[in-house]
Amino acid sequence: MAGSEDIFLRAKHRTFSGLTEDAEREWTGPFYFIQAADPQLGLMKAWRVGDSDGGGDEWQEEVELTKLAVEAVNQLRPRPRFMVLCGDLVHAMPDTPFREGQVRDLKAVLKGTEPSIPLVFVSGNHDLGNTPTPRTVEQYCSAWGDDFFSFWVGGVLCLVLNSQLFYDASGCPQLKEAQETWLEEQLSRASSSTEPKPRHVLVFQHIPLYLKTPDEEDNYFSLQREVRQTLMERFKKAGVKAVFSGHYHRNAGGCHDGLDMVASSAIGCQLGEDTHGVRVVVVTEDKVIHRYYQLQQLKERGMDHDLMELL
Repeated sequence: MAGSEDIFLRAKHRTFSGLTEDAEREWTGPFYFIQAADPQLGLMKAWRVGDSDGGGDEWQEEVELTKLAVEAVNQLRPRPRFMVLCGDLVHAMPDTPFREGQVRDLKAVLKGTEPSIPLVFVSGNHDLGNTPTPRTVEQYCSAWGDDFFSFWVGGVLCLVLNSQLFYDASGCPQLKEAQETWLEEQLSRASSSTEPKPRHVLVFQHIPLYLKTPDEEDNYFSLQREVRQTLMERFKKAGVKAVFSGHYHRNAGGCHDGLDMVASSAIGCQLGEDTHGVRVVVVTEDKVIHRYYQLQQLKERGMDHDLMELL
């Protein structure tokens, strides 16, 4: 098992230490994992004072909420197979004030996660910049591991994508091409008639494909319609079961032609009526069932009985 110093860098060489195809290719029965998003240290005060671009000089609220999330997850039994954080780990953009302190304090909290629960990190727009460059992507990778990669858990193939490369790759077209080439290989293998098929294929990315319906108009909180529709067709052809995202700071999503789009609200700042929380995702032989939990509720009561019975 990875030691405490490298729990943030297990995603290397487009795979994930300990959750490799060789080790996890076979279906071994139902399991569950935790999906979280947007701890985004620094946004809560910045949003309150109306300076979400330049603010963010305080982040103790988000530190405490992330501690609560870690405590809630640590006491779950049986333990989740992994916890994935779907982007915007901190609020400060690359090369701006407060970035270093926010990253330092988030890592300090996350080190409290039970060591047997791998932490999987997904890059968000605040982690890379709204228009990423090779330099900002490298900064992210040096702190949190690869920005796109695959891993396996109990016969299920999981793809972690850099959604900012779909949204605006004008500053790093070669990186976009690299992800495209890699993604096509992954999707082709998943749907190949000559390869053993994964039980399910799941995708994790920061920006949702859509918020309510696949044909909705372009907006800041989802991928552009043309990009979205192309990705959805590719995902469906490859048998992707669900796409899990954050970014919206509210719960949203839908199901279209068997492809579930799940946007989860934030550990940190809420922009709607939801509460600070995380999502429990149960994977059975034929289904992926998920439920959003308020942090304190999950800590005090654990998972609901009907989800436990699926395990």
